[in-house]
Formats: sequence, C-alpha cells, structure tokens
Amino acid sequence: MNTSDIADQLAETNGLTKAEARKLVDGVFAAIADAAAKGDEVAINGFGKFKVKASPAREGRNPATGETITIAASKKLTLTVAKAVKDRLNG
Repeated sequence: MNTSDIADQLAETNGLTKAEARKLVDGVFAAIADAAAKGDEVAINGFGKFKVKASPAREGRNPATGETITIAASKKLTLTVAKAVKDRLNG
C-alpha cells in the first residue's frame, strides 16, 4: 500500500475527492516529518509513537576491499507500535 492507495481508501470511506484525500495524507506525513526534524516525538493514539534516535559514528569495513572506514553519525526515525496494532497483527 502506498500514499495513493491510502488517499483512495480515505476518499472512499469519507466522501472526499481523491485530490482532497491526497492533500490530507500528504499533510499528515509532512507534519510527522516536520516534528521529527525538530526532534519531537509524535504519538498517535492507538497506532504508535514516532521517535528520532541518534546513531553514533562507528567503524565499518568496505566489503569489497576489507578496508576500515568510518560510518558517519546519523539520525533515524523509528516507530514503536501501540498494543492495539500488535494485537490486531497477531490475531
């Protein structure tokens, strides 16, 4: 499922046009991304929490040459799903 599929389903279930639904879906994802860029946690009740986690710099190896390289520090967005979602997935 992609954003177009989500927008189509949202349009169908709520009596919206596909364009309106697409704007809403894009707006939700943009709001989550903006909050994450600020370092904020986004909690969606019944779905889960989006958190930014820092990954420190580390040493790695180039698989082709075996040479040691430094992998730069980075940030990643993680999702911890809510119990309701876990229960739904596991029956």
